[in-house]
Amino acid sequence: MKWLRSLGLVAVASLTATAASAGDKTLLEACFSPAALAAVQGEEAITKGNRSFDAQIKIKDFTPASPVPDALRGAIRRVNLPPGEKAIALTFDLCEQRGEVAGYDGRIFDYLRQQGVKATFFAGGKWMVSHQQRTAQLMADPLFEIGNHTETHANLRLLQPAAVNQQVLAPQKAYEDARSRFGAEQCVASSAPDSMSRIPEQPTLFRFPYGACNDAAMKAVNDAGMLAIQWDVATGDPDPHVSAARIAQAMVNEAKPGSIIVNHANGRGWHTAEALAIAIPKLKAKGYKFVTVSELMTMGKPVITSECYDRKPGDTNRYDFLSALQHPLNATAKSGATAAVSPPPKSQTTKSVSQKPLATDH
Repeated sequence: MKWLRSLGLVAVASLTATAASAGDKTLLEACFSPAALAAVQGEEAITKGNRSFDAQIKIKDFTPASPVPDALRGAIRRVNLPPGEKAIALTFDLCEQRGEVAGYDGRIFDYLRQQGVKATFFAGGKWMVSHQQRTAQLMADPLFEIGNHTETHANLRLLQPAAVNQQVLAPQKAYEDARSRFGAEQCVASSAPDSMSRIPEQPTLFRFPYGACNDAAMKAVNDAGMLAIQWDVATGDPDPHVSAARIAQAMVNEAKPGSIIVNHANGRGWHTAEALAIAIPKLKAKGYKFVTVSELMTMGKPVITSECYDRKPGDTNRYDFLSALQHPLNATAKSGATAAVSPPPKSQTTKSVSQKPLATDH
């Protein structure tokens, strides 16, 4: 079995080689002033009822990457690291549904940059379209990498294959378009000659909305050349009742070497910025270093499960019902509304921490 593991690690390195070195500081500084990068008061706010960016992203001419090898298919929850290695990956979701414009919590990005902390951001296709300047900044920053979080944060378990395909590929196309626009900027031309080559052509990482998947959705993601990234530490930050101290406590107490931590940076991490200022110094004091998910994947053996879940298999089936009741999907659901509330299949599942409906936003 050692040869199979080695094959898997080689495949990981191949998939994440570009992503792990995404961005270039020379490019970032050439294209964005400190003032342009800085947080803007109120930018974190979510604007409900704004349909300016609701148009479906066209994917007709998009060509996805090569499929993920069998050894890496499934839900990646964490990475087992060699003894003595203490690395963790902070991840943040940047999702946006139709009928709204989600936020950009600049305080989070400012603090991560100030502390030199690497992080991975799972951005929705619609979010990238409505936040073009911020998307370009994330691409150019060597601390950060961008993953795919579907087009409009739909529960893929409830969709027909064509709608799943749209949700999975649309962010790839939005990212590709954003990269192309950024590459055409004059500041890029005047920067280092190879600066754009360090920015991945497509995201190689994917996160399921609500952490929910089934076999068909997983196959669609892996066939499109993306690793499905779950987590093993959820802070509960989309619940406004969860304090900064509790969010920080979850990060500090639950993180282990190789952990993947999920938070939000789209205005739905209510106390996340304050929590990071508590947790990051404590994690550093414990000897942890912060890496992107792509870097973490190259450091050890990924822990892969066939099911998607938060803490235990089956603990997030409720999102199939909440999606039908609270978030009508702007895509064709399986067999109409009846199937949307039918009991979920035993195979794959979902995620979030709080039992309050307000916290249903991974």
